Amino acid sequence: MFKSNNDMSKNEYVTNVNLVSRISEGTIVRGEVISSNDLRIDGKFEGSICSEGKVVIGESAEVNADITCVNVDVWGKAKGCFTVKDILSIKSGCSVDGDLKVRRLAIELDSSFNGTCKMITEQEYDAAYTAKSKKMQV
Repeated sequence: MFKSNNDMSKNEYVTNVNLVSRISEGTIVRGEVISSNDLRIDGKFEGSICSEGKVVIGESAEVNADITCVNVDVWGKAKGCFTVKDILSIKSGCSVDGDLKVRRLAIELDSSFNGTCKMITEQEYDAAYTAKSKKMQV
C-alpha cells in the first residue's frame, strides 16, 4: 500500500500494523505458522514458518526454525534453515547459524554467520515455497 501526498513524486511505503503478526518478548511459541502477512518475532520461537511476507527477528528474539518467506531481517539470534525469495539481511550484533537459500544476502559488520549459503533463483524459491506450504497444510 502506498501513501500519496499532493506531490505525486513522493510516495511512501506504509505498513498496516494490523496485518503484522507478532510474537512478543517473554512469549514462547513452538509449532507451525502459515501466514500471508508479515511476522515479527521478539520472543522465542521453535518450529516452522511459511510466510508470503517479511519475517523480522527482533533483538531480543531467539529463533530455531525452518523459515520460508519473501524477506528476513535478523536482529537477534537465529538458527535453522532459511529459504528467502529476495533478501536475507543479517544485522550488526546478531547471530545466524544454519543453511541459507537466498536470492540476495546482506551481512553487516559485527554480526555472526555460521553455516552454508546457496544463491537460488525465484523459480527455485517458488518450488520450495509451494512444496513447504502444501506439506504444512496437511
